[in-house]
Amino acid sequence: MRRVLTALAALSMTAALFPAAAAAQSGRPQQGQAREEKPKERPTRFAPLTRRANAGPCPYVKVLYDAARYVELADFQRPAVSGVGYTGEIEGLSADCVYREADPIRLDMNILFNLGRGPQAQGDARTYRYWIAVTERNTAVLAKEYFDLPVNFQGQETVSVEQTQSIVIPRADSTTAGSNFEVLIGFEVTPDMAEFNRSGSRFRPTAGQQTN
Repeated sequence: MRRVLTALAALSMTAALFPAAAAAQSGRPQQGQAREEKPKERPTRFAPLTRRANAGPCPYVKVLYDAARYVELADFQRPAVSGVGYTGEIEGLSADCVYREADPIRLDMNILFNLGRGPQAQGDARTYRYWIAVTERNTAVLAKEYFDLPVNFQGQETVSVEQTQSIVIPRADSTTAGSNFEVLIGFEVTPDMAEFNRSGSRFRPTAGQQTN
Protein backbone atom coordinates (compact mmCIF):
# COMPACT_ATOMS: atom_id res chain seq x y z
CA MET A 1 0.00 0.00 0.00
CA ARG A 2 2.86 2.36 0.78
CA ARG A 3 4.30 1.94 -2.70
CA VAL A 4 0.92 2.67 -4.29
CA LEU A 5 0.43 5.84 -2.29
CA THR A 6 3.98 7.00 -3.05
CA ALA A 7 3.41 6.48 -6.77
CA LEU A 8 0.12 8.36 -6.65
CA ALA A 9 1.76 11.23 -4.81
CA ALA A 10 4.53 11.38 -7.40
CA LEU A 11 1.96 11.46 -10.21
CA SER A 12 0.07 14.25 -8.49
CA MET A 13 3.23 16.33 -8.10
CA THR A 14 4.15 15.75 -11.75
CA ALA A 15 0.70 16.84 -12.93
CA ALA A 16 0.95 20.02 -10.84
CA LEU A 17 4.31 20.85 -12.42
CA PHE A 18 3.21 20.40 -16.04
CA PRO A 19 1.30 23.79 -16.41
CA ALA A 20 4.32 25.74 -15.13
CA ALA A 21 6.63 23.96 -17.54
CA ALA A 22 4.28 24.62 -20.46
CA ALA A 23 4.13 28.32 -19.62
CA ALA A 24 7.90 28.55 -19.46
CA GLN A 25 8.30 26.98 -22.90
CA SER A 26 5.71 29.25 -24.59
CA GLY A 27 7.76 32.42 -23.85
CA ARG A 28 6.17 35.90 -23.75
CA PRO A 29 2.57 36.29 -24.98
CA GLN A 30 2.21 37.63 -28.52
CA GLN A 31 1.14 41.25 -29.10
CA GLY A 32 -2.55 41.77 -28.61
CA GLN A 33 -2.91 38.52 -26.84
CA ALA A 34 -4.15 38.89 -23.34
CA ARG A 35 -2.30 37.07 -20.61
CA GLU A 36 -4.60 34.68 -18.89
CA GLU A 37 -4.20 34.02 -15.23
CA LYS A 38 -5.06 30.44 -14.46
CA PRO A 39 -6.23 29.69 -10.97
CA LYS A 40 -3.64 27.74 -9.07
CA GLU A 41 -4.57 24.14 -8.50
CA ARG A 42 -4.60 23.02 -4.93
CA PRO A 43 -2.29 20.02 -4.47
CA THR A 44 -3.96 16.73 -3.76
CA ARG A 45 -3.82 15.86 -0.09
CA PHE A 46 -3.55 12.30 1.18
CA ALA A 47 -4.68 11.27 4.60
CA PRO A 48 -1.66 10.23 6.72
CA LEU A 49 -1.14 6.52 7.13
CA THR A 50 -2.18 5.23 10.50
CA ARG A 51 0.97 3.64 11.86
CA ARG A 52 1.40 2.90 15.51
CA ALA A 53 4.96 2.79 16.73
CA ASN A 54 6.28 0.23 19.18
CA ALA A 55 6.23 1.14 22.84
CA GLY A 56 10.04 1.12 22.70
CA PRO A 57 13.08 -0.32 20.89
CA CYS A 58 13.45 -3.99 19.99
CA PRO A 59 15.69 -6.34 21.97
CA TYR A 60 19.29 -6.63 20.81
CA VAL A 61 19.69 -9.88 18.83
CA LYS A 62 23.08 -11.46 18.07
CA VAL A 63 24.87 -14.75 17.47
CA LEU A 64 27.02 -15.92 20.39
CA TYR A 65 30.60 -16.13 19.14
CA ASP A 66 31.44 -19.35 21.02
CA ALA A 67 28.50 -21.13 19.40
CA ALA A 68 28.38 -19.46 15.98
CA ARG A 69 30.08 -22.45 14.32
CA TYR A 70 29.67 -26.20 14.58
CA VAL A 71 32.75 -28.27 13.75
CA GLU A 72 33.16 -31.99 14.35
CA LEU A 73 36.82 -33.02 14.56
CA ALA A 74 38.44 -36.40 15.04
CA ASP A 75 41.11 -34.76 17.24
CA PHE A 76 40.68 -31.26 18.65
CA GLN A 77 44.26 -31.29 19.93
CA ARG A 78 45.58 -31.77 16.39
CA PRO A 79 42.92 -30.30 14.11
CA ALA A 80 43.30 -31.25 10.47
CA VAL A 81 41.12 -30.93 7.40
CA SER A 82 41.17 -34.71 6.97
CA GLY A 83 39.58 -35.10 10.40
CA VAL A 84 36.56 -32.85 9.78
CA GLY A 85 33.08 -34.37 10.06
CA TYR A 86 29.88 -32.32 9.89
CA THR A 87 30.22 -28.56 10.00
CA GLY A 88 27.90 -25.60 10.28
CA GLU A 89 27.93 -21.83 10.49
CA ILE A 90 25.26 -19.23 11.27
CA GLU A 91 25.77 -17.06 8.22
CA GLY A 92 22.99 -14.47 8.55
CA LEU A 93 20.46 -13.13 11.01
CA SER A 94 17.64 -10.59 10.78
CA ALA A 95 15.02 -9.74 13.39
CA ASP A 96 12.08 -7.44 14.00
CA CYS A 97 9.65 -7.01 16.87
CA VAL A 98 6.27 -5.56 17.79
CA TYR A 99 4.73 -4.56 21.13
CA ARG A 100 2.18 -2.00 22.25
CA GLU A 101 1.19 -0.61 25.64
CA ALA A 102 1.84 -3.40 28.19
CA ASP A 103 1.70 -6.25 25.64
CA PRO A 104 4.51 -8.82 25.56
CA ILE A 105 7.21 -8.46 22.90
CA ARG A 106 6.82 -10.63 19.83
CA LEU A 107 10.19 -11.11 18.15
CA ASP A 108 10.40 -12.59 14.63
CA MET A 109 13.75 -13.88 13.35
CA ASN A 110 15.17 -15.26 10.11
CA ILE A 111 18.32 -17.31 10.57
CA LEU A 112 20.52 -18.52 7.70
CA PHE A 113 22.63 -21.65 8.25
CA ASN A 114 25.44 -22.90 6.00
CA LEU A 115 26.08 -26.59 6.63
CA GLY A 116 28.66 -28.99 5.28
CA ARG A 117 30.06 -32.54 5.24
CA GLY A 118 33.77 -33.17 5.69
CA PRO A 119 35.78 -36.37 5.03
CA GLN A 120 34.69 -37.93 8.36
CA ALA A 121 30.96 -37.28 7.90
CA GLN A 122 28.93 -40.46 7.71
CA GLY A 123 25.68 -40.42 5.76
CA ASP A 124 23.56 -37.94 3.85
CA ALA A 125 21.40 -36.77 6.75
CA ARG A 126 22.23 -34.96 9.94
CA THR A 127 20.11 -33.27 12.61
CA TYR A 128 21.83 -30.22 14.00
CA ARG A 129 20.58 -28.47 17.10
CA TYR A 130 20.54 -24.78 17.93
CA TRP A 131 19.11 -22.63 20.69
CA ILE A 132 17.64 -19.20 21.30
CA ALA A 133 18.15 -17.61 24.72
CA VAL A 134 16.60 -14.49 26.23
CA THR A 135 18.74 -12.66 28.77
CA GLU A 136 18.34 -9.60 30.89
CA ARG A 137 20.80 -7.26 29.17
CA ASN A 138 24.35 -8.34 30.09
CA THR A 139 23.17 -10.39 33.08
CA ALA A 140 21.20 -13.58 33.73
CA VAL A 141 19.57 -15.94 31.23
CA LEU A 142 15.80 -15.68 31.59
CA ALA A 143 14.78 -18.44 29.16
CA LYS A 144 16.40 -20.79 26.66
CA GLU A 145 14.75 -22.96 24.03
CA TYR A 146 16.27 -25.63 21.78
CA PHE A 147 15.34 -26.35 18.16
CA ASP A 148 16.17 -29.27 15.88
CA LEU A 149 17.49 -28.57 12.41
CA PRO A 150 17.18 -31.75 10.29
CA VAL A 151 19.25 -31.58 7.10
CA ASN A 152 19.39 -33.88 4.10
CA PHE A 153 22.41 -33.13 1.94
CA GLN A 154 20.99 -35.19 -0.97
CA GLY A 155 24.46 -36.00 -2.22
CA GLN A 156 25.71 -32.41 -1.94
CA GLU A 157 28.68 -31.37 0.16
CA THR A 158 27.08 -28.16 1.42
CA VAL A 159 23.55 -26.84 1.88
CA SER A 160 22.03 -23.58 3.08
CA VAL A 161 18.92 -23.63 5.23
CA GLU A 162 16.84 -20.69 6.40
CA GLN A 163 14.84 -20.96 9.61
CA THR A 164 12.07 -18.63 10.75
CA GLN A 165 11.38 -18.47 14.47
CA SER A 166 9.10 -16.34 16.62
CA ILE A 167 9.37 -15.94 20.37
CA VAL A 168 7.32 -14.00 22.91
CA ILE A 169 9.02 -12.09 25.74
CA PRO A 170 6.76 -11.08 28.67
CA ARG A 171 7.13 -7.59 30.11
CA ALA A 172 6.60 -6.60 33.74
CA ASP A 173 4.67 -3.47 32.73
CA SER A 174 4.37 -0.82 30.01
CA THR A 175 7.62 0.86 31.12
CA THR A 176 9.73 -2.25 30.38
CA ALA A 177 11.32 -1.67 26.97
CA GLY A 178 12.78 -4.22 24.60
CA SER A 179 16.23 -2.72 25.18
CA ASN A 180 16.20 -4.36 28.61
CA PHE A 181 16.56 -7.74 26.89
CA GLU A 182 19.20 -9.42 24.77
CA VAL A 183 18.49 -12.42 22.55
CA LEU A 184 21.35 -14.83 21.79
CA ILE A 185 21.45 -17.56 19.15
CA GLY A 186 23.91 -20.41 18.73
CA PHE A 187 24.53 -24.05 17.89
CA GLU A 188 24.44 -26.65 20.63
CA VAL A 189 28.16 -27.42 20.82
CA THR A 190 30.39 -29.56 23.02
CA PRO A 191 32.97 -27.95 25.34
CA ASP A 192 35.71 -28.89 22.83
CA MET A 193 33.80 -27.19 20.01
CA ALA A 194 33.24 -24.06 22.11
CA GLU A 195 36.93 -23.87 23.01
CA PHE A 196 37.88 -24.40 19.36
CA ASN A 197 35.62 -21.47 18.41
CA ARG A 198 37.00 -19.26 21.18
CA SER A 199 40.55 -19.88 20.01
CA GLY A 200 39.71 -18.29 16.68
CA SER A 201 40.41 -21.52 14.79
CA ARG A 202 37.80 -22.43 12.25
CA PHE A 203 36.90 -24.72 9.39
CA ARG A 204 34.31 -23.46 6.94
CA PRO A 205 31.49 -25.78 5.83
CA THR A 206 33.56 -26.54 2.72
CA ALA A 207 36.47 -27.92 4.77
CA GLY A 208 37.93 -31.14 3.39
CA GLN A 209 36.06 -30.99 0.09
CA GLN A 210 37.85 -31.46 -3.16
CA THR A 211 37.90 -28.50 -5.53
CA ASN A 212 38.36 -28.69 -9.27
